[in-house]
Amino acid sequence: MELRALRYFVAVADELHFGRAAERLHIAQPAVSQQIARLERELGVRLFDRSPRRVRLTAAGERVLDAARATLAAADQVQLAAKQVMTTVRLGTAAGLTARLERGIDALRERAPDFAVVLVDLPVEARLNALRQGELDVALARGVRSAPGLTVRPAWTERLFAVVSRRHPAADRPAVGLAELAGDTLRVPAREHDPRLHDAVVLALRESASCPAAGRPAGTLQDTIVEVGSDPRSWTVLPADQVAEIRSTRVRAVPLDPAITIDGSVVVAAGHADNAAECVVSAFRDAPSTVEGVAGSRRPVA
Repeated sequence: MELRALRYFVAVADELHFGRAAERLHIAQPAVSQQIARLERELGVRLFDRSPRRVRLTAAGERVLDAARATLAAADQVQLAAKQVMTTVRLGTAAGLTARLERGIDALRERAPDFAVVLVDLPVEARLNALRQGELDVALARGVRSAPGLTVRPAWTERLFAVVSRRHPAADRPAVGLAELAGDTLRVPAREHDPRLHDAVVLALRESASCPAAGRPAGTLQDTIVEVGSDPRSWTVLPADQVAEIRSTRVRAVPLDPAITIDGSVVVAAGHADNAAECVVSAFRDAPSTVEGVAGSRRPVA
């Protein structure tokens, strides 16, 4: 008997609906039905009465449900105990987070000197799915406010910068307003490269007093930087941590005024121990000097 089958059984018992249970488990409904049928064959009892209109537990199902919950709780305790002594953490990340990762890993190692990390670079949706499937222990993400089956813990805030060609009139300004950029073409990396970040940036711009019109979507972030650097009448917008990693000499990053920000979060599997999650959140929070520095001056790009 597999724990997976018991988890499927408990989900159906909670929802009393195979479709809703499948959505909760993030799998196809036939897979749930197959596991329940297999569990019934193994136990030799019928767990559910099914009809076109309703699903309900049988008397045997009621008894099995209590035992299944107890078994799963015990299994979770075993996993929790193992994680508490685990010295390697699989951390999902992406480009543009190098400095934050270095600070965060150092902070975690201060608490646990034997702590080791394996960085896994994945697109944001793949990162979230890997967490759900137990292939990652924790992930960092921008623009993720909620995710089914996961716990999202806000950890930092980044100021957004206008990135312009060095030949742009605002290139040497200490700050620039969106209204001053309204006549230029806003280039945003295509949504498929990072939909959560793309949507969060677009939403932040829409919520500001002046919403610029966007031009043709660019490709990757690298493509966007190259195209903006080649066109003095175009610009893009990026979070501070990504700005810090631009190596092009053809662009400049200028703080937006008034400031517009985007949130970053630590994401863990639902049910992750609160104290462990808070420890990770604390490690990846902004350093006070970093926040003040980003808020106070223009960011040249070398």
